[in-house]
Amino acid sequence: MPDAAGCWGPEPGADAGVKAAWDALAGVMDPEIPVLSIVDLGIVRAVSADAEGRLSVALTPTYSGCPATGVIVLEAETALARARLDARVSVVIAPPWTTDWISDTGREKLAEVGIVPPPHSGKRALTAPDEGIACPRCGSEDTRQISRFGSTACKALHACNACLEPFDVFKCH
Repeated sequence: MPDAAGCWGPEPGADAGVKAAWDALAGVMDPEIPVLSIVDLGIVRAVSADAEGRLSVALTPTYSGCPATGVIVLEAETALARARLDARVSVVIAPPWTTDWISDTGREKLAEVGIVPPPHSGKRALTAPDEGIACPRCGSEDTRQISRFGSTACKALHACNACLEPFDVFKCH
């Protein structure tokens, strides 16, 4: 498995099939956050080719019980087939996905649609004290959590006390 720095595209020197697979997967959007590709979300963990050129794609869902996993696998298989690539897609739950695997482009896209991206803090964020979360609409840090669960299980619902706007915050994990 590549480390987090290598999870958004092919490794240097990768063969043409692996590069084409990454390109095809970059066009697969997450069904719960359709502004993000599954590559930008960091759930494409690895693409490799065997000696015969058959590709293997490993996907790690954001949660082991993520309801969108089946749809994501189907969309990935469809994109690879449309690119005329011989590939097998598998779901790998270890190591578990972390928000640190969201690309910088993905973080920018989340912010553009009003979802607060998680900080680059790694697993420390699970036990660290809560940091101030700025409202994506007005920038105020006078915000509060309304619910631990937002529009999807991987987000929490917050509200701004200044402008009263509700907004999602991607949970760190």
